[in-house]
Amino acid sequence: MVLLSERIHRAQTNRGIPPEQASLRYHSIAQIAAERLSTSPDRTFLIFYDDDGSRTEWSYRAFIERASRTASFLRSHGINSGDRIATAAHNHAETIVQYFAAWLLGACVVPLNMTEDDARLKYILDFSGAKVLLCRPEYLQRAERFAAGCALELIPVDAAYSKRISNAEPHTLDATRPMLDSEALLVFTSGTTGNPKGVVLVQRNLLADAEGIADWHRITPADRMMCVLPIHHVNGTIVTHVTPFLAGSSVVLNRKFQTEHFFPRIEQEGVTIVSVVPTLLAFLLEADADACGVVEKGFRHIICGAGPLTCELAARFEERYRIPIIHGYGLSETTCYSCFLELDLSTQEHRHWMQDYGFPSIGAPIPQNEMAIHDAQGNPLPEGERGEIVIRGWNVMKGYDANPSANEEAFAYGWFRSGDEGFFVRAPNGMPYFFITGRIKELIIRGGVNIAPLEIDEVLARAPGVKAGIAVGFEHDLYGEEVGALVIPAEGASEEAILTYCRQHLPFHKCPKVVLFAESLPVTSTGKYQRNRVKHLFQAWRSVQFQKVPEHGQR
Repeated sequence: MVLLSERIHRAQTNRGIPPEQASLRYHSIAQIAAERLSTSPDRTFLIFYDDDGSRTEWSYRAFIERASRTASFLRSHGINSGDRIATAAHNHAETIVQYFAAWLLGACVVPLNMTEDDARLKYILDFSGAKVLLCRPEYLQRAERFAAGCALELIPVDAAYSKRISNAEPHTLDATRPMLDSEALLVFTSGTTGNPKGVVLVQRNLLADAEGIADWHRITPADRMMCVLPIHHVNGTIVTHVTPFLAGSSVVLNRKFQTEHFFPRIEQEGVTIVSVVPTLLAFLLEADADACGVVEKGFRHIICGAGPLTCELAARFEERYRIPIIHGYGLSETTCYSCFLELDLSTQEHRHWMQDYGFPSIGAPIPQNEMAIHDAQGNPLPEGERGEIVIRGWNVMKGYDANPSANEEAFAYGWFRSGDEGFFVRAPNGMPYFFITGRIKELIIRGGVNIAPLEIDEVLARAPGVKAGIAVGFEHDLYGEEVGALVIPAEGASEEAILTYCRQHLPFHKCPKVVLFAESLPVTSTGKYQRNRVKHLFQAWRSVQFQKVPEHGQR
């Protein structure tokens, strides 16, 4: 039996090169900071728009100085290399400063998702062992409750805090000290049952993934990215902050996504690339947002992942806005992105990979990691056959924090097992293009037959009267599970019309048997559907025997 530590090490090895020999451009975030101060101190790094539209702009010099002073402040509160700090915050320039301040020290950030309930946040604080909690004023009363009894110091991020940071002596950057193995982020999974698992990412993970993202999307100092996703999640942090910092470019950070400001802000700030989740594409289409001529003014493409993108939604968005969607895939456990569609595809090739396989392709692996499809025993599967997406490379996490059983399962065969089902197809040049068909734990198993919910989502998205909809597997006495649909209806929608459409486009066993209307669909803060949270809504149909009656439909 191969030791767990060896299996994890194998999963962090990329094309035979172990992580300790990874050929990365930088050995620490502090080294990048020193280079920016040397080569481009006056270039803009961070622009922040608050809720009220107020704008703050920081050069690399101003940002790094603020981060260095914050690092000294943290040192004065006992934070050293290897320690953990938690943040109760939202998208704000000061929060990004706190992240980088911790990384300059070799400390680890534990970002709290303030949309979670207090019990979950208290669990994370206790479990993480964070020594301080930096708390924005909006959350102070809550934090005083859920942090009560935790062995940490609660520090309000208020006017007094800001004054102390301004008066602190800047921390001296040590650009020569390698920090690749220093823990950088402890992010917790958004599972719907049980306690969340803590994903430990080290600076090597951040730098490897950011390098892969920057190179794939050809991000240069002339580029400007925009962040509309929450920075408590790896997408908002890695794609649109660590990546531009590594590339020497700039970022526009928004307090939150606002449909009415999305394209105008891209136009005003000269943004070239934005990272979004599919839900935001749907919001823009629903609002019929004016693109403000951004393509003609230099906007290149949208990065999209972290949620279920359907062929239908992708086609509608690209046709409406003429903006390419560079679809990709990754997990917190692999830092962020592991693969993307290629940028140089012709319009015909792009459409082929986005539309012709029933699922939009998530693309090919970035050079910093490898990908494959395995069966349940860890054996590689051939082209076109469905199995589990597995990943190994320099961006694979250190492991789940203090959770040997979860690590045993995730690293059972020397790859990181994603828990996502998918397949791959080779392009004429031999490049493997991957597809995700859904979470394995969310597969609907009807009478022993596996059904991917995303296949049904695709049909629901085109059904009459459906603004948005998801397939849900609910408990059923006869088949174990049956197929239901939870739908946000458009005006005039009817359950029977939706069922009729599905019967015309799906075989009976995959067809929803029940349609329920709802005002919203259950999603995580990054737009991933949480199907298992709504299974109970279909409980009344558990014992109903649905039959295929072609003349009269199903009953």
